[in-house]
Amino acid sequence: MSGILDSVNLRTQMVGQNRLELLLFGLETSQRYGINVFKVREVLQCPELTEVPRQTTAIKGMAHIRGETIPVLDLSEAIGRRPIPEDEQRKCFLIVAEYNRRTLAFLVRKVDRIFNTQWDQIMAPPTEIGSENYLTAVFEHEGKLIEILDVEQILADLYPMATDVSEDVANSEVRQQAHQHHVLIVDDSAVARNQMQRSLESLGVKVTAANNGKQAWDLLRGMAEKGIDVEKAFLMVISDIEMPEMDGYTLTAMIREDTRTQRMHVVLHTSLSGGFNVSMVKKVGADGFLAKFNPNDLASVVVNRINQVSQKS
Repeated sequence: MSGILDSVNLRTQMVGQNRLELLLFGLETSQRYGINVFKVREVLQCPELTEVPRQTTAIKGMAHIRGETIPVLDLSEAIGRRPIPEDEQRKCFLIVAEYNRRTLAFLVRKVDRIFNTQWDQIMAPPTEIGSENYLTAVFEHEGKLIEILDVEQILADLYPMATDVSEDVANSEVRQQAHQHHVLIVDDSAVARNQMQRSLESLGVKVTAANNGKQAWDLLRGMAEKGIDVEKAFLMVISDIEMPEMDGYTLTAMIREDTRTQRMHVVLHTSLSGGFNVSMVKKVGADGFLAKFNPNDLASVVVNRINQVSQKS
């Protein structure tokens, strides 16, 4: 099974072309799910797990993999389904992945294959199902819907993260200036948007949020067509990279190609692992890269931009 990811490093040329590859997997039913290949470090048969004393969450234990001790999360139980019985775990698989600077392994029933598609084929879940779910996107394949789970939301529920910005990051003078500025944040994960919004609003800046690159671009283009100087309207754009309909790389390229928006300050952020991110940020013309989510790191990027603008004025 480890061979399924042998060529992952050769696939980075697709990034920036609104394309992605998904590792398809299954839980306790016939429903198939997808995870971005670039989040995945490796796939392996589940080894014997070491129990964690007094563990009461969906964490089933720890696995020692390539010299590293990694927590194992039963993905079925984490999303409210039937947990995988202990005596069946060795028949299952681990998807070792990196999210927000945290390495963990997802226990799943089966791993299918790698599926090549485009972000504009990936759709946001219908609004009618409400916001209380773990879906971040869906797409149709062979007459069936493949679901992409909002892993950030799952992890946030298991490990609540603070969003407070340290007083050391921004002094009173910067916070006073922050009220004059407006930031556009773009992310398909509701929990990520809320985390960023709370952190930035605690800093004092105004925040507008978009669910994906297409929604953000439609907003910017619509404002420009009404004669609004969007380069002055927003201090900066902070965008996720992987999103349905239009990814962050494509959004950045669109911003740079339009004379009405091309000087906007754009920072890309992602939970994706891999060194290709920094080079791709430069390739598409973004001004910076941020591994999400840390409130002080996020605030520091905004504070630096505020200082940069104030020095020019």
